[in-house]
Amino acid sequence: MKTTQKTAAILVFWAISLASLHAQTLNAFKESYTLEAKKEYKQAIAALKKTNDNSYEINLRQGWLHYLAGLLPESVTYYEKAIMQRPTSIEARLGYALPASSLNHWDLVTEQYQAVLKLDPNHTVTNYRMGLVFYYRKEYKTAEVYFQKVLKLYPFDHDSLLMLGWTKYMLGQANEARGLFNRALLNTPTDSSAVQGLAALKQ
Repeated sequence: MKTTQKTAAILVFWAISLASLHAQTLNAFKESYTLEAKKEYKQAIAALKKTNDNSYEINLRQGWLHYLAGLLPESVTYYEKAIMQRPTSIEARLGYALPASSLNHWDLVTEQYQAVLKLDPNHTVTNYRMGLVFYYRKEYKTAEVYFQKVLKLYPFDHDSLLMLGWTKYMLGQANEARGLFNRALLNTPTDSSAVQGLAALKQ
């Protein structure tokens, strides 16, 4: 009987402790969102540090807040922790790419994008961003593959039409580029980049 009572008391204690910890973490998150809305990013970071929580959610949020605060290496570190805690998390890998790209660590960015595409080969945001990476590296044939993947699923996506148009232009495929620029204009008639592309084809 005494053993049963002792066990019950321990369980009640742990239940109360967990509830208290959750309430503390919840309040810290609430405070961090309020401070973020005011663009007081360092104060938002401090609000989360009031807890001893080292959860995935805390690390993900700290990664974002440190990025907003311009603390880029620290942001990368928090996102790395989140990825280690949840290796299949796409949001953590895309978050990692934000500070890493700002630091011009493009090899690390593409490494995370490739990891995302292993998890979800048709992830449109990542395919588009991979296309951009290779376009600006002037690796147009590789960029073409990624933009085409997006357009296969979203044939009227403006940004992908536009970038594939410029990719085709760089590859010397004038007819394909013209068609893509015209389709981009159907989506956004005031798009200056598509107009510039068509003008460049006339030169």
